Amino acid sequence: MRIITLNVNGIRSAASKGLFEWLPRQHADVICLQEIRAGLEHLQEPPFVSPVFHACYEPAVKKGYAGVALLAREAPDELVRGFGVPEFDEEGRYVEARFGDLSVISLYVPSGSAGPHRQESKFRFMDVFMEHLRGLRADGRRYVICGDWNIAHRQIDLKNWRSNQKNSGFLPEERAWMDALFDELGFVDAFRAVDQRPEQYTWWSNRGQAWANNVGWRIDYQVVSPGLAGAVEGATIYKDERFSDHAPLIMDYAIDAA
Repeated sequence: MRIITLNVNGIRSAASKGLFEWLPRQHADVICLQEIRAGLEHLQEPPFVSPVFHACYEPAVKKGYAGVALLAREAPDELVRGFGVPEFDEEGRYVEARFGDLSVISLYVPSGSAGPHRQESKFRFMDVFMEHLRGLRADGRRYVICGDWNIAHRQIDLKNWRSNQKNSGFLPEERAWMDALFDELGFVDAFRAVDQRPEQYTWWSNRGQAWANNVGWRIDYQVVSPGLAGAVEGATIYKDERFSDHAPLIMDYAIDAA
């Protein structure tokens, strides 16, 4: 099973850069997109409606903001839109597709970089979403949670970690939250299960020469249930083309959707 996740930083912008010509060639079973920044009225025609994929779009109520999507080659048995917290469900941050006992989730964790009010929103999200994660961990289903988590977990996960310790995305509280996700709840960072190399990033600032010099952050993850840890077969961060300020994270699993 191949799963791709990508923050598109505007789905119409990414489409203009060739994303929807590239995607069908990747033979992915499920594709998770974040920050689509488009309403349903913008997504009724090709390439957003396709004979190749069953598309589920979960936009934010606020126009031109946030939103997630999930594209699947096979129609899911069930779709879950949001995780039950109106403040964040209205921002279009969660959609879950169920295939048998396997769930694939497209997730967009808030960024706190716009200022203290946004960081407070991010902390509220982290609190309520951790409770949701506890519920997922206990329900017996298998999960692949894909998306922009907006947190670099460890020093290896961003280039300039020393100068970013007081910045959103690498705050001690955020990193401790990721510790709890992996160490306490037992979820697994699927990328690190197969690739321990440094300088493997998925996002680069548009400022300066960050992309050219690979001054990046790894903030896009595929996080899996403990039972799927051994099913991770490979991981690729695709950088041959740029559809966004993020790069697609492509992962292969020895799992089926039965």
